[in-house]
Amino acid sequence: MPRETSFEDLIAEGAAAPVEGWAFDWLAGRATEERPPWGYARLVAARMAAVDAALDIDTGGGEVLAEVPQPPPLLTATEAWPPNVPVARANLAPLGASVVAVNGEAPLPFRDAVFDLVVSRHPVRTDWPEVARVLRPGGTFLSQQIGPGTVRELSEAVLGPLPPPVHRHPRHAVAAARAAGLTVVDLREATLRTVFHDIGAVVWFLRKVIWTVPGFTVAAHRPALRRLHERIRAEGPFVAHARRFLIEARA
Repeated sequence: MPRETSFEDLIAEGAAAPVEGWAFDWLAGRATEERPPWGYARLVAARMAAVDAALDIDTGGGEVLAEVPQPPPLLTATEAWPPNVPVARANLAPLGASVVAVNGEAPLPFRDAVFDLVVSRHPVRTDWPEVARVLRPGGTFLSQQIGPGTVRELSEAVLGPLPPPVHRHPRHAVAAARAAGLTVVDLREATLRTVFHDIGAVVWFLRKVIWTVPGFTVAAHRPALRRLHERIRAEGPFVAHARRFLIEARA
C-alpha cells in the first residue's frame, strides 16, 4: 500500500509550483470547479468573429483569448501583473495580438471610441467610465466577474469567521455600468461547486488567487493549513462555492 503523502510534502508541492499566467492545469486531479453554464470562452469567440477591433482587459496569461479561432484585425490585451505579461505575449503572438503592460489603477492607454468589443474575465476591478470611453458607439462590453463571497468557505477555514461580503455584487456592477452611460443587456449569475482534495491544492490556489486570503503565506498560516489538512484527511475533500456573474453592456 503506498505511503500517504505527508502534510509537509503537500504544502511544499503547493508552495513550489509556479503560479504565473491564469491557467489552473496544475490542479488537475487535486481540485475541481464547476464551469458557469453560459460558456464565456464560447461567447467571446463568437463576438470576436463579428468585430474589427477588440480589447481584453486583465488578460492574465492570455489563456482565454488564445482560444479565439477567428480574431479581429485589431486585437489588444492589457495585463497589470508583470509576471503574466511575457506569458500573455507568448500565448497571444499566434493571433497577432498586442499585449500592453499597464498600471491597474491608471486610465486605459487608448484613445476614445477605438474598440467595437471589450471583454474581461475575472477583472481585478472594472473601471466602467474607461470601458465606456474606449468603446465605439454601439460597442459591447462582455465580462465574467467574480461574485460576492466567492469560495468564502475556504477564506473562513484559514482566517476564521468573516463579516458578510459587501463587494462584487452584480447589482453594483449594473449600477456602475449605467452610471457610465452604458446599457446593461444581459446579467446572469451562477454558484459553482469547488472541491479541494488535498492541502497542496489549497496552498497553490491561495498563492494564485491572492484575494481569497489577503497576504497569504505558508509560514503565517501554517496552523490553519494544518487544521484544514487534518479535516480533509478525516472528512474527505473540502468543498467551497465559487460565485460568478456574466454582464453584457452596450455603449
